[in-house]
Amino acid sequence: MNIVFVTGIDTGVGKTVVTGLWARRLLGQGRRVLTAKLVQTGAAPGEVAEDIRTHRRLMGLPLLPCDEQGWTCPYVFRFPASPHLAGRLENRSVEPGVLDRSWQRLADQCDWLLLEGAGGLEVPLRGDLTILDYVADRGFPVLVVTGPRLGSLNHTLLTVYALQTRGLRVLGLAYNLALAAEPEITADTRAFFRQRWPGLPLWDVPACDPALPEAVDLRQVPDWLP
Repeated sequence: MNIVFVTGIDTGVGKTVVTGLWARRLLGQGRRVLTAKLVQTGAAPGEVAEDIRTHRRLMGLPLLPCDEQGWTCPYVFRFPASPHLAGRLENRSVEPGVLDRSWQRLADQCDWLLLEGAGGLEVPLRGDLTILDYVADRGFPVLVVTGPRLGSLNHTLLTVYALQTRGLRVLGLAYNLALAAEPEITADTRAFFRQRWPGLPLWDVPACDPALPEAVDLRQVPDWLP
């Protein structure tokens, strides 16, 4: 099984929609693809994470046994905060070995796993471990979700720089057009990214209602894989 990590420049930037649409595109090509998420906060423990439910809707699939068994999102915390705080409030801690075992259990069910993060790269999973630490230790290639909103230039530059500094391969940028912005910001930010990283693919992600994924033209969705 090959793993690609999907990160974003912040929370609410569209990682979940990007992950689900990308998976649907790859499934349509006959690839064995699953999606998973490191951790979900602000949700009821013991239930399938809402982001996993959204992945499946976008993929045109029902919930899978591996979802019900918790393999595709092994940590779900009730408090809507970073995992280190949400876990501490429940006297639990995110353990890297648990995350690893979850993905390994999926090995026989897929050839590619799209693994969604939580928030941005430097979100702490626990006090001594950030998401970037976890991803860098495993060398996952990364897709970065960004978009045309105020502050996104700075956040995107910092995110890509952090990944490159840790020696990680950046597959491309997913530019989420669903984010609200003035047309001038949308056009200028896109142009800035193309000029700054001319060899880095950029995918214009269309606005998408997860309840109506069939409305998206999948020809707009790239099939990038490392």
